[in-house]
Amino acid sequence: MKSVFIAYDQAHQDNVMSALDSSNVRGYTILEQAGGRGSKTGEPHLGSHAWPSMNSAIITIVEDDKVTPLLNRLRQLDVDNPLLGLRAFVWNVEQTI
Repeated sequence: MKSVFIAYDQAHQDNVMSALDSSNVRGYTILEQAGGRGSKTGEPHLGSHAWPSMNSAIITIVEDDKVTPLLNRLRQLDVDNPLLGLRAFVWNVEQTI
């Protein structure tokens, strides 16, 4: 099992949900108001007067074989909309209950 953490501009919301659905990822947790700034490029997303946009984040736990198709769909979203910002990170899951 793997954990996939996805941080994205809120404008990506519908597309990220479609990527999850088309990758047969059912369970997830959404963090709707996530601030942040990209490590290489992009404007801060802080919900302030100066930086009004915001991010959202999703964390999901999936079977290993679902990771690559999901990342491929998310990568294409980022390539198609480079100014919005989208990042995904994968960690091993040691145990679940």
